[in-house]
Amino acid sequence: MQAPMTELLEPYLARLGITGTLSPTPEALLALHRAHALGVPYENLDVQLGQPLTTDPAGALAKLAAGRGGWCYEMNGAFGAALTLLGFSVTRLAGGVQRAALGDAVLGNHLVLKVVIDGAALLCDVGFGDGLLEPIPLQEGHYRQGALGFRLQRLDDGLWRFHGDARTGGAPSFDFADAPADEALLARQCAALQSAPESPFVLNAVVQRHRPDGHVALRGRVLRTLTTDGVRERTLDGPDDYAATLVREFGLELPAAALWPRIVARHAALFG
Repeated sequence: MQAPMTELLEPYLARLGITGTLSPTPEALLALHRAHALGVPYENLDVQLGQPLTTDPAGALAKLAAGRGGWCYEMNGAFGAALTLLGFSVTRLAGGVQRAALGDAVLGNHLVLKVVIDGAALLCDVGFGDGLLEPIPLQEGHYRQGALGFRLQRLDDGLWRFHGDARTGGAPSFDFADAPADEALLARQCAALQSAPESPFVLNAVVQRHRPDGHVALRGRVLRTLTTDGVRERTLDGPDDYAATLVREFGLELPAAALWPRIVARHAALFG
């Protein structure tokens, strides 16, 4: 039986290295966001392994407290639940990754958070993989965080667009509405993204993590590291290399032998 969320908060914070009493202040939010982004990897490996996932924040908090990472519904789900338990005012927002190219059909394929402190709205997102390291104001502008640069844009239709850093190799942008998410929509998209044959989460094994000086991403067999010195790439050569990379770069111990055949097949389909 899964423990109540209140009992999961302490081990989750311990994983982040956060101790002591926390109040819902901007300083605490920054520390929590940064600790999560640096300490918990984004990963979709349960999708690759055929493990069903939901949008339940309690399940996500339990998974992360136990040492795993997750995708947006889990990462932001757990982070938002923890913030709520700590007294922050949190709103779950429905995002659409690559809506700029694919249209409204993708809305709900991303979960993002808005936190309001003393009347100021802040965008929080520990679940984009190569997105924010720290919260930013819900205001148009350019933002620099470590080696990465971002832009937040207000669209003519009233939605917002977050532009990521193209050098990470990830999705270029996502759109979101500043309104409470339709939870049924999030649940439908969550189910589709882990079951539809054409889903990028079904097709591609992805693990990502922020570093203080940049970002590291493992997409299939290709390890891509971005720092202030530039970008480096390396192609992994076997399941042992894959398993060692998961541990060394992301702190994950998972059955590489079960993942590797699909990764090799996908790499061959993309690159020959």
